[in-house]
Amino acid sequence: MPKRPPPAEEPPDESWMATFADAITLLMAFFVMLLTFAEYDIPAFDEAAAAIAERVTGEAPASPAQELTMSMQDIVFEMQADQVVSVNKNSRGIIIELASGAFFKPGSAQLRKVAVPVLKKMSDTLSAKKFACFNIEVEGHSDDTPIRTKQFPSNWELSAARASRVVRFFIEDKMAPFRLQAIGFAETKPKVPNRDAEGKPIKQNQMTNRRIELHVERMSLEEQKRCNEETDFKDILKKVNKEGAAAEGQDAPLPQQQ
Repeated sequence: MPKRPPPAEEPPDESWMATFADAITLLMAFFVMLLTFAEYDIPAFDEAAAAIAERVTGEAPASPAQELTMSMQDIVFEMQADQVVSVNKNSRGIIIELASGAFFKPGSAQLRKVAVPVLKKMSDTLSAKKFACFNIEVEGHSDDTPIRTKQFPSNWELSAARASRVVRFFIEDKMAPFRLQAIGFAETKPKVPNRDAEGKPIKQNQMTNRRIELHVERMSLEEQKRCNEETDFKDILKKVNKEGAAAEGQDAPLPQQQ
């Protein structure tokens, strides 16, 4: 009686290779983009890295810029400042707009008292370690109404002084000065027309144009290297000071009983 042929072996399951090949392809794309964006477009790299992470893990992690944007929006909501502060993203990164009338006295670069808590909250967030490698460019803008005072001969001086005052506030609040820049644009970059077709001022538009803009963007890789070194040095210095204070407390003589 002829022998029955042995049962045919089932081919090995190689479906995992497709997933493995996808992962390798994505990793290769990641490193290509790393090389491409290294010197030119950090925000675009962040978005690309997040997209790759979503493809591999199925989750979309927030980029540093997205996380900072949400943190700033939370501050605006918490401080009930949505009428005078706006937070948005643009091609440069994050733009935080402050209404000058709410933050400064008319014709002055002196901060209003009510503006200080809002700026303090922003400063604390921007100074957090995870956001320490963002540059902050502070722009001052005015309407087209001339100003002629001894302190401010024109809107150039006023807009620059207001931008500088915000920068000084951040520095006084222990923010690293190398991250900051102040620029005054006077009335040269209005968001909306200051006047109608007959040349009459449009009060609401002029109010809109009087503003401070904080442009917050990721540092270049070279700048990030310096930023990380500065941050690490500050952490070490804090630790040394803390240990030194503790040692002084241990060595101090006990107070004598009276």
